[in-house]
Amino acid sequence: MKNWKDIIRHQTFRYMDHSTKPTFHGKAYTAMTSFAVDDALALSVSDGQSPPVVRLWVHDETIVLGIPDGKLPYIEEGVSFLQHAGKSVVIRNSGGLAVALDKGVLNISLILPGVKHISIHDCYEAMVSFVQYMLRDVTDAIEAYEIGASYCPGDYDLSINGRKFAGISQRRVKDGAAIQIYLDVEGNSRERAQLIQQFYEIGKKDEETAFTYPNVDPNVMGSLSELVGVDLTVEDMKQRVSAALTDFTEEVVSANFSEEEFAHYEKRLKQMEKRNEKIQ
Repeated sequence: MKNWKDIIRHQTFRYMDHSTKPTFHGKAYTAMTSFAVDDALALSVSDGQSPPVVRLWVHDETIVLGIPDGKLPYIEEGVSFLQHAGKSVVIRNSGGLAVALDKGVLNISLILPGVKHISIHDCYEAMVSFVQYMLRDVTDAIEAYEIGASYCPGDYDLSINGRKFAGISQRRVKDGAAIQIYLDVEGNSRERAQLIQQFYEIGKKDEETAFTYPNVDPNVMGSLSELVGVDLTVEDMKQRVSAALTDFTEEVVSANFSEEEFAHYEKRLKQMEKRNEKIQ
């Protein structure tokens, strides 16, 4: 497993904390907004208009579906179940499957340029090493491998003693990439997993499907707080992100969206809205 410094040579990073933003560009700040924002930033770093970015985001009472989830045979019933449970539902434009977000889940986007020369695996490994570093004082047991019975299983699931607390997806736009991780920091991980478990039971029923959807087992998932035995909070983790970024780089800057970035964002938001028409 490579570490951050083996992969990332940039010494200036742009830091953006969007975790408490109620609105963005005149509209409610939803998960759909976040995926459009990451696309806009990926284009900006690709064009050399922005340094690489680390962005934090939190969305309460939200289920983010993957593209394959939209092909479930009973997707309308599955989405209706989630909505009746009080959840906003969004189909994202990056890889992976259904994920549960709420106030106890911190999302981090690492947005890098020059990814035509960086492998997909290296981008994932950069994020893994970043998380391991920022939690080094509370655990050295974080491993990266697929937890098959988790929701959104993947090769770079992060777990402690076989129980998953984080998953990573990746979205490449032009010569930029957004590596996105959700960190289940605090709260009831079992309830989150049970909700996704029920979503698949309703959305798939007993039908055969070309795509293999996970049989979610809530017992293989947990929050970071539970797994390390420390009362971590999202606010704690935000501070750890900032401290780790400072350790890894020479300069951390902040900057609002430029006019060009807003233009990219508007276009990408329309694409997200189009993608989500069938589940609204």
